[in-house]
Amino acid sequence: MGANSSTVTDLSENEYLKKLSGTEPISENDPFWNQLLSFTFTTPTNSAESKILEEATISICKSLIDNNPRTGNLGSLIHVFLGRTKELKISAECQDQLFIWQAHNALFIICCLLKVFICHMSEEELQLHFTYQENSPGTYETSTESEDLVEELLCCLIHLIVDVPLLDMTYSILLEAVTTFIVLLSYQIFHKEIVRESILHKYLMHGRCLPYTSRLVKTLLYNFIRQEKSPPPGSHIFQHQPDGGGLLYGLASGVATGLWTVFTLGGVASKPSPQQEQSSPLANQSLLLLLVLANLTDAPDMPNPYRQAITSFKNTQDSTALPTPNPHAFQINFNSLYTALYEQQKSDQATLLLYTLLHQNSNVRTYMLARTDMENLVLPILEILYHVEERNSHHVYMALIILLILTEDDGFNRSIHEVILKNITWYSERVLTEISLGSLLILVVIRTIQYNMTRTRDKYLHTNCLAALANMSAQFRSLHQYAAQRIISLFALLSKKHNKVLEQATQSLRGTLGSDDSPLPDYAQDLNVIEEVIRMMLEIINSCLTNSLHHNPNLVYALLYKRELFEQFRSHPSFQDIMQNIDLVIGFFTTRLEQTGSDLSVERVLEVIKQGAVALPKDRLKKFPELKFKYVEEEQPEEFFIPYVWSLVYNFGVGLYWNPQDIQLFTMDSG
Repeated sequence: MGANSSTVTDLSENEYLKKLSGTEPISENDPFWNQLLSFTFTTPTNSAESKILEEATISICKSLIDNNPRTGNLGSLIHVFLGRTKELKISAECQDQLFIWQAHNALFIICCLLKVFICHMSEEELQLHFTYQENSPGTYETSTESEDLVEELLCCLIHLIVDVPLLDMTYSILLEAVTTFIVLLSYQIFHKEIVRESILHKYLMHGRCLPYTSRLVKTLLYNFIRQEKSPPPGSHIFQHQPDGGGLLYGLASGVATGLWTVFTLGGVASKPSPQQEQSSPLANQSLLLLLVLANLTDAPDMPNPYRQAITSFKNTQDSTALPTPNPHAFQINFNSLYTALYEQQKSDQATLLLYTLLHQNSNVRTYMLARTDMENLVLPILEILYHVEERNSHHVYMALIILLILTEDDGFNRSIHEVILKNITWYSERVLTEISLGSLLILVVIRTIQYNMTRTRDKYLHTNCLAALANMSAQFRSLHQYAAQRIISLFALLSKKHNKVLEQATQSLRGTLGSDDSPLPDYAQDLNVIEEVIRMMLEIINSCLTNSLHHNPNLVYALLYKRELFEQFRSHPSFQDIMQNIDLVIGFFTTRLEQTGSDLSVERVLEVIKQGAVALPKDRLKKFPELKFKYVEEEQPEEFFIPYVWSLVYNFGVGLYWNPQDIQLFTMDSG
């Protein structure tokens, strides 16, 4: 056993791990640490592999929890790690792989232990475990040193992330540092309520970590931007010699026999998809940590500095000086950031970052809206909405709100109709050989509304979809005939639904006359909601007709083709005012078509519409206030975002596993 331990299941009996978690204290200078840390392995890359590892080592972790108050071995291990990280930057520059390798192994063990400790005890208890020292049996003693080992570890992780260069040989330790940072903050997932104050919050917002805020945020962003692939297993560990051996392999298997010879989890878990294999674990993990930090709640006496850093950074191309009052301001290459964002939009976490930047960083928003290739960003967002059935509701919301924020800008609403796209392969309802980005956006948003009407019936989704269409409506240009048809088809669907609910309400009322005991279904509320949506659709059509009728013959054609739909709303008190203009347009063009003759071809009808658009007396159209909707975050947004971010960590964290039964913050279907 021990030296030849090569399977995960043997780990609970491994002599070195048993000594670490046993009843004997181990001093920081003991040769044991060199032996413990001289192992080579493939780190878990998914939660299934991590689950197997955790189940194999849980008895070791629990044994350490029991014995650590007397041995202080957790603190000794952390001190050993801290000692080895002081020279990491120099080690990377000098290609000292052995030093980096052992520091990584120490951090990996610390991370595995902390994950179990955090699940089984409060922050205060964990802090105590960091302070326990070697003592005589039966008594506990805590360190009287002024340093706080938890803060020391946190600062060390930050230094490691921001100072150590990203190379093949440092990739694993940088990934482990980001992962351990996430694990340290994972107390939140074991609480149903939002954690607003904690020991770690205090360190991050006030302590020695604070001066590194902007450097940490910048490094995590650049890790995301760079999307560096993980080096092939062993490429930075084994320097093969002609005899087939190598320094580190020899060390692991003979000279200082360690934890296990070659530890591999391959074959015991589900095979990663090609998509997962191509992705960058460091970029993914860095983005998750960035989102966790950005969504920490404000301290009682100061706002979250990580959110401040994310919301205020500028473009490296921006020549204006950084404002001095903000200590967290920094610059980043916006072109690289933009590229990474649109290339990674298939993931929830990249969409959430895009939302955060568009909503809260005015520099990023201004830059993106000025881009002449906005289709690169908008198309992946539309694809998320198009595949609404396959996405979780939070991802759909984020995509929709991004569109709403973009449509608040008139320049965006104009430019999207000038971008012509060819062969949108993912749009399967109809072959779209050529369509403007604006018309495609309308099609996808309308499809989302129709999906919502028949499936989820979520008022929030409806409201945001309609708000985006309303913002665009005055700038509709050269609408594709299919987009124009879908606008009117949606109105037809709403009209049909309205009539059905009205009929149900009438029948229900008749059936319950004279009967006081059975409560009436709330048809009035249903009717009210449908009438609000119908009103909004009429306002959108009206806005297009009054502002850009001459640019949209296809919409007028679709309106005339289905004109009988609008008759029932002409005398309806809720719609009379808005129906005036639509009535006028229908009447005006119907007369012109009747004067032209019967059995007209589609081309001839469109020709008459184009000619009529010039002759239509605009002064007869009633003016309405411009339709403009602005996205405003709900009060206490953390109630939505913190569970969402941690569900992403739970579902997409690289090599992270938590027992679903321990999770309190969110339900298992919210991720």
